[in-house]
Amino acid sequence: MFLAASQKTFPRPLAKMNPANRTPVCQPCSSPLQLDASSRFPMLRKTTADLIRDCRRGVASIAIACPIFGFAMPTYAADDLVIADFESKTYEPWTVTGDAFGPGPAEGTLPGQMSVDGYAGKRLVNSFFEGDRTTGTLTSPAFSIERDYIGFLIGGGKDTQKLALQLLVGGEVVRSATGPNDQAGGSERLDQDSWDVKDLKGKQAQIRIVDQATGGWGHLNVDQIVQTDTRPVGPIRNAKRNFVADATYLNFPIKNGADKREVTLLVDGKVAVVNTMELADEGADWWAPMDVSEWQGKTLTVQVDKLPESSRALESIELMDERKQSDNLYAEPMRGQIHFSPIRGWNNDPNGMVYYKGEYHLFFQHNPYGWGWGNMHWGHAVSRDMVHWTELRDELLPDEMGPMFSGSAVVDWNNTSGFGKDGEPPMVLFYTAAGNPTIQGLAYSTDGRNFTKYEGNPIVGEVTPGNRDPKVIWHEPSKRWVMVLYVEWKGKHTVHFYTSPNLRDWELASITDGDAPGGRYLFECPDFFELAVDGDPNNKKWVLTAADSVYAIGSFDGKKFTPEFERLPGHQGRGFYAAQTFSDVPESDGRRIQIGWWQTDTRGMPFNQSMTIPLELNLISTDDGPRMTFAPVHELETLREVTHDLGAFELTEKDANPIDQIRNQLLEVEVEFEPGDAEQIVFNIRDVMVVYDPQSERLHVDNHSAAAPLRDGKQRLRIYCDRTGVEVFASDGLCYVPLPFNTKPENQRVHFEVRGGSIDVKSMKVHELRSAWKGH
Repeated sequence: MFLAASQKTFPRPLAKMNPANRTPVCQPCSSPLQLDASSRFPMLRKTTADLIRDCRRGVASIAIACPIFGFAMPTYAADDLVIADFESKTYEPWTVTGDAFGPGPAEGTLPGQMSVDGYAGKRLVNSFFEGDRTTGTLTSPAFSIERDYIGFLIGGGKDTQKLALQLLVGGEVVRSATGPNDQAGGSERLDQDSWDVKDLKGKQAQIRIVDQATGGWGHLNVDQIVQTDTRPVGPIRNAKRNFVADATYLNFPIKNGADKREVTLLVDGKVAVVNTMELADEGADWWAPMDVSEWQGKTLTVQVDKLPESSRALESIELMDERKQSDNLYAEPMRGQIHFSPIRGWNNDPNGMVYYKGEYHLFFQHNPYGWGWGNMHWGHAVSRDMVHWTELRDELLPDEMGPMFSGSAVVDWNNTSGFGKDGEPPMVLFYTAAGNPTIQGLAYSTDGRNFTKYEGNPIVGEVTPGNRDPKVIWHEPSKRWVMVLYVEWKGKHTVHFYTSPNLRDWELASITDGDAPGGRYLFECPDFFELAVDGDPNNKKWVLTAADSVYAIGSFDGKKFTPEFERLPGHQGRGFYAAQTFSDVPESDGRRIQIGWWQTDTRGMPFNQSMTIPLELNLISTDDGPRMTFAPVHELETLREVTHDLGAFELTEKDANPIDQIRNQLLEVEVEFEPGDAEQIVFNIRDVMVVYDPQSERLHVDNHSAAAPLRDGKQRLRIYCDRTGVEVFASDGLCYVPLPFNTKPENQRVHFEVRGGSIDVKSMKVHELRSAWKGH
């Protein structure tokens, strides 16, 4: 039985050390005491009453088995030994080399760094001093290893060779740890980690912190290095689970906002792809499917870099032939019905837009395993009409060169690259691999479904960190391929023009300057194409544009672009970015068709963001010179389900709403009018105000103002309304206002009125639209 303190108390210590062999013995009976793995405890000199009292208070202890008492008595772990807590203003007595660690421990986040958290106290080691370009080492004095574990907090970049917290014995590295981040995004948070050093006890050692990395995530965060006999409670490292690939999808449980974990898929023991995921330890918000069909019959190993001991994330992963919880796919309440969005996860830039073998191919920046940006893959969808899309598996996956950033695609009709096979011209993709360094690569296919990354990558090496987004075109007069590439160069946004005879070997031909950093002109995602002015094939101009759609018009000789008009406004709304145009549209069609990233916030859904409707681009003459116009492609007309043709009529401020009876979530409005003496022409489309002011010739969409000049004394408006926003076209396409927002499903009213005076409506139609996803 367990003795209460009031029943028996020994006035002398309960245990003492046998001087012959340093083993503890019971003081009352002189019998050896059986301890757990640790044996050096000054607390053993406590009396029975002390031990019982401490046990009741919950003081940490180990068990002593005493033959006299016949029960387990609590004993105590040795005190922790702090090697360094970095709370001083300097690193003394540690030895510092290089510049990376600054003059002393950092007080948290350094200039230009994401927010740092998870450290103890007020200071930590942070090698981001003056950015990721600096390098150095930080080495401790020698100390004796006297405990079973060395615990520490660590975060920052991941590079086992160049970024490391190291334990040295005899000058040799015997333990090492690095941070968790080696891709864009990530977190500066420090997490608990430790080394088991039982086999090294009694040896002299040093701690060395190494930062020899430059470029993205080229720094390490370290704090609170402690010797302890209690294994620090930290994540389970490199937890694994095996599957046999006998179904199509691995479904991963995702919890939005959870800590990001590095998830590695190994196929028959070899790394196939590495992603970061906000894995749900329990209670998933949604499920992210990973297509594993190409590895059928093989052994799949899912490895997670760190998991809480209580996590059920690994055991929750399901291998099945369906995407888990996809019963209402494409009918989710915040899913755009006339705009493309991915089945699951995040999208941003459209990529690799090309017409090939009767299909429009839309690749896109895709995070299949998160609601936010990260894990950049190339998602892939195909369509025969740019309206009804079928999403395929992701094609370009992150690899050892980095995540797959934006790029373009062409059809190599003459097989200049040599990638064609059996007379089939290859589709060739060009992408940025955003590792360290950041380079340009290519991949190719002869069926539009299965792609091979070129073994000779990179095709263009790093010019400066962050160079990206290659757009490739064929220039017929020079019989050469041309690549336009965004590069921040000599303090400016620039577009570098390269030429190639074969898509593999590239030479720099010229550079076009944009704004200084802080400006947006020619910043990232360039596109370059030729358009006829007023449809005249004998009067063509080249258009150079970039992510914000501001553009230049000029001439191009195969090497150098000479602008004639610069910094011309593209779209005049918001939430439109990184648009690209299709290559290789058949000559019989001849259109230049653009799709942009539409920044629709679909919070609470298992997907996020979408694409604009396809836009036909043209150049028309104006008093100020040629200008680009935007118009919906005619294929969208196939979505018209019910048409209300109001014909021609006069509308005064006293008239009733002529479209009061129309109710639908999905609408297209076409109207042409002469403004007469009206002060304002007002549409209320599901609570979105679209107001035209004839006096100023400006269009106001939900208080967003844009120039919209009358054309031949008339205004022609076209409005598309979806669950996720409106796209408004005016002035024969000179004014294009995309505006993402989330409509209320219960509000389907539309209203048309004149304020002050009257207008002469020449024609008006309102089309109720069907979902483009119908039948999926």
